[in-house]
Amino acid sequence: MPEQHADPTRSDIDQLAGPVLIEFGSTYCSYCQHSRPWVDALVKAHPQLSYFRIEDGKGRRLGRTFGVKLWPTLIFLRDGKEITREVRPDSEGIILRALKSITP
Repeated sequence: MPEQHADPTRSDIDQLAGPVLIEFGSTYCSYCQHSRPWVDALVKAHPQLSYFRIEDGKGRRLGRTFGVKLWPTLIFLRDGKEITREVRPDSEGIILRALKSITP
C-alpha cells in the first residue's frame, strides 16, 4: 500500500520559498482528469517547482482558505504568495503561461 502523507497546512504553504504549484481537485473529477497530462508534464519538466496535489472536497479546509470553488484549481505561488491561478484550464498553454509568472 502506498505511503500516505498529510496535506500541508496553510501556514506550511505560506512559508514556502520559491515557485510552488498547488492543484486542488478530485480523482473522480472529469475536468481534473482532462488536465492531468498537462500538469504532470509541467511538473516533470520543472524540477525546481514545488508541487502539491490536494484532494479537495467536503470537510477539507485547505481549499477553503484559498477560496477554491471549482476543480481543478491550480494556484501558482512564489515565496508563499499567490501570484495567479487557473480554474479548469482548457489548454496546456494556459498552464505554461501561469508557470512563467512564478519562474525566472
